[in-house]
Amino acid sequence: MGARAVRLRGFEVARGARESVEKPTGGGASVATEPAPLAFTRDLSVGYGGPAVIVDVTFNISPGDRIGLLGPNGGGKSTLLRALLGDLAPSGGVINIDASVAALPQTERSRLDYPVSALDVALMGTLSRLPWWRRPGRAERRQALDALATVGLGDLALRTFGELSGGQRQRVLIARALVQDARLLLLDEPFSGLDAQTSERLMTLLDELASQGCGVIVATHDVEQVQRWDLVLCLNHHQIAFGPPATTLTSKVLEATYGGSIVTVPGDGDGPSRVILPPHHHDHG
Repeated sequence: MGARAVRLRGFEVARGARESVEKPTGGGASVATEPAPLAFTRDLSVGYGGPAVIVDVTFNISPGDRIGLLGPNGGGKSTLLRALLGDLAPSGGVINIDASVAALPQTERSRLDYPVSALDVALMGTLSRLPWWRRPGRAERRQALDALATVGLGDLALRTFGELSGGQRQRVLIARALVQDARLLLLDEPFSGLDAQTSERLMTLLDELASQGCGVIVATHDVEQVQRWDLVLCLNHHQIAFGPPATTLTSKVLEATYGGSIVTVPGDGDGPSRVILPPHHHDHG
């Protein structure tokens, strides 16, 4: 079934399964084109009932894409993620979602005093497809355990969630998304507070999921980090730029994104140069 667009109060929301399109060749044979995107927006505007927080946002995310979402505090990164999750309706433009979506919130904002285990959290991913009266059973428990093993936490399944490290909690939330069969993962500052080794482990896991066909969007303020990813979307209430990091992350784009001067400090020896952003760049909104 093709994607279905529904117009509501002057905006369009399109949802539904999409397939790769085949184009005929000169000899009459058909060849498969690029896979259909998991999600895309066209001139998207989103707000909270008043003036739009973000406007004119246009981008695609296809299977395997890793997109870094850059922007200042209050610039609209979380608003865009909430729109992709379905929590906020667009006030203008088009948003099309053709995949199951899961969001991974900042674990530092989570209540960590509830006596739930890592397995309990992963099992929450099964609830949306179970009748309200049915509790997760043996099959769901096995699926959750398998997901925890996939993210390298099979031996910590019974550990209390709040006792885990920040990186381990992020991996538990990814396991929950795997149990949901999510193909589009939305992460809000997942590397915040993690040391370099833990960040690298989480990055490797996200790379593996992308290689299996998941799309990953990560809201972050780390310019060096997004240079490793496939695409970057720069946002400051409107879309500044979207494209591969190598050609998109220019000084002009970064200054427009963060509203200040960008200073590049050469690295020591063979180390890479560092981009220093204005003091107000951190985004927790």
